[in-house]
Amino acid sequence: MSTTRIDRGSTDTTAIYSEGGDLVFERTFDARREQVWKAFTDPEIVPRWWGPHRTTTTVAKMDVRPGGKWRYVSHAPDRDDVAFYGEYVEVDPPAGFKWTFMFDVEGIGPQGGPETFTFEDVDGKTKVTSIGHMGSPEIIEGALATGMVGGAIETWDRLEALLAKG
Repeated sequence: MSTTRIDRGSTDTTAIYSEGGDLVFERTFDARREQVWKAFTDPEIVPRWWGPHRTTTTVAKMDVRPGGKWRYVSHAPDRDDVAFYGEYVEVDPPAGFKWTFMFDVEGIGPQGGPETFTFEDVDGKTKVTSIGHMGSPEIIEGALATGMVGGAIETWDRLEALLAKG
């Protein structure tokens, strides 16, 4: 059985689509793969780009190895702090990693699931593909209703600006 690819708000810089129960983000950064890998896995660098504009991020824990835990806390002036957390499942530097990506929703409990990031060298640039294995189109619809696409694009805009500085 084949699945249908549905565009979920792609822009000039970022392809966003769903296929079955997966939500996919793809973007090519003008930086070497090792530089992009470091930006995703160095706890000193992550706070410089992770999260939408007008937010800051604290890396409370980051143990980049299979079984290692991670925890980021997002701060914004107009809301309570939001914690994101999980565990690294697979780590293959600089080709990619798989982790669980979780966050708590008041009144509902923990939400999220496994995500796979791949970093592909494309003529000296790096194509990043993030696949959120959400499980069903209904869960994807719920996630999209939170405005996550705009936040994800702003996050990767911030990463692109940071990588451009070298």
